[in-house]
Amino acid sequence: MRIKRLLFFCICVSILLTLFILFPPLKTRSSSSSSYSSPPLRQYPARFAYLISLSKGDVNQAKRLVYAIYHPGNHYLLHLDAEASDGEHEDLTQFIAVESVFREVGNVWIVKKSNIVTYRGPTMLANTLHAMAMLLKACDWDWFVNLSAADYPIITQDDLIYAFAALPKDLNFVHHTSHLGWKRNKRAKPIVIDPGLYSDNKSDVMWLPMQRSLPTSFKLFTGSAWTVLSRSFAEYCVWGWENLPRTLLLYFTNFISTPEGYFQTVICNSKLFKNTTVNHDLRYITWDNPPKQHPLPLGLKDYRRMIISSSPFARKFKEGDLVLDRIDKEILKRNPNNAFTYGGWCGGRIGRVCRGGNLRNSYGMLKPGPGGRRLRALLRKITLPSSLRKQQCR
Repeated sequence: MRIKRLLFFCICVSILLTLFILFPPLKTRSSSSSSYSSPPLRQYPARFAYLISLSKGDVNQAKRLVYAIYHPGNHYLLHLDAEASDGEHEDLTQFIAVESVFREVGNVWIVKKSNIVTYRGPTMLANTLHAMAMLLKACDWDWFVNLSAADYPIITQDDLIYAFAALPKDLNFVHHTSHLGWKRNKRAKPIVIDPGLYSDNKSDVMWLPMQRSLPTSFKLFTGSAWTVLSRSFAEYCVWGWENLPRTLLLYFTNFISTPEGYFQTVICNSKLFKNTTVNHDLRYITWDNPPKQHPLPLGLKDYRRMIISSSPFARKFKEGDLVLDRIDKEILKRNPNNAFTYGGWCGGRIGRVCRGGNLRNSYGMLKPGPGGRRLRALLRKITLPSSLRKQQCR
């Protein structure tokens, strides 16, 4: 009887989570209600919507990340875990509120009603889908990027926009594989319950004393939890005009490390989107062998390999690591003292601290550098038709 009650509870939680995702509350705390009163004369050829997920103790690291990836042509949504203290929430709110550039452009928001997020449970996926829904309703963008406070860019945003400008806007960068290996028994078969779905007290997932067989109505895929997703695919996952995203949401509600499987399985089982996948997460990450739950921290010894990888982002960094200072100085052309990354929107002059500039006159201008050329070469290589066909949803 105890096992039957647990199964019934799992089903109920799954249905409630689905309703939460499909009908999310769209309340945000904005940096400002103001924005440009008239459309700029020049538009950027590619636009990005960022979700930056923060845990307790991440606020200072997140401030540095926001300055490093900020660009007036993009949009930014920050979520600070409900476990964080009231002081941390207030600190983050003040940071967004007092920055004059954020107030002028109005493209940086904070999720007002934060959620408990468990990394290995479905609450992380729920938070990501909720953020997608908010950004879809709030603004126009071409690609969705999820980051944590431990991430950092290794190219400028002008480089990123320049490189993506040459791509079809339906491409999705999702690292994936159907070769489950050790994940068959460690990820796919166990059944877990995430207390973050029903409790205000954060704790690890609960393991049920049973296992399930692999699904037969769809093929299971796993991969990196870090993605770059097209707007069209984000709409498909959030609005769910077909039953597949909802069905898989129910399945992954009780799946260990849900973010490593949901988007991979949805896109590779969708006839509409499976041919839009690029098998790359656009991150430089180093792992133990065999890989553990979290990647190895990056340091100065990894700097050259990061650059050679041509990836736009890298993880995982410790707060204040010296390699971040080197990235700021040599790649982003910024100093750590609350300055933005070098770019055409703030004057684009190397050696001058970027604090904003005349946004009306410089909006739409790009000043890409070597990072943009490296990334464009990487994108050209991994999106060749012959390369795509060999790696898509295998």
